[in-house]
Amino acid sequence: MALADELERTAAAAGALADGRRLTAVLPAEAATGARRYLCAFEDEEGARAWVVLDEGGAAVRGRRDVRDAVSIAVLCEVAEEAAFPGDLDELRSQLVALRLTEDPEGIGEAEDAALALQRVIGAPPQVASPDRLEAIGEAARRLERALDPTGPSPFTSAMRSAVEVADALWSDVEGAYLVPLE
Repeated sequence: MALADELERTAAAAGALADGRRLTAVLPAEAATGARRYLCAFEDEEGARAWVVLDEGGAAVRGRRDVRDAVSIAVLCEVAEEAAFPGDLDELRSQLVALRLTEDPEGIGEAEDAALALQRVIGAPPQVASPDRLEAIGEAARRLERALDPTGPSPFTSAMRSAVEVADALWSDVEGAYLVPLE
């Protein structure tokens, strides 16, 4: 089944748990191979959030560890996508081509290849958050950073260090507003 179809099916299942709340997000995550989960966010009329993680059959996941793993990998991949390159990769690629055509500095081809590789890894949404995806984004982002500035520090690495705090904060929110009891 295509991911878009999975997300539609999951949104319908989540709607049954909404209890008057509006479904605002369905994020697919696979913290462990073959264990696809869907982090669903809801909002009520006052803007308060509620959460549930659904399994592939549309049932609410109750295991605290399973829910936390799904939340963590979803957050880490989201932060990685945003931190991989802070601007528009299409624009960067255009600028690199123009630079190659006008000045042709050493290493420009490597930078162009790295920008294209990162763009391909990030892809178009929706994407399934997973450890493999996280690693691929990290490798592609670091490759681009090195191609653009071989001696500079890694903004991606710095962003990912803070991502653990973001994941912990979201986990606290999810745990506190989870729609079913956690075990």
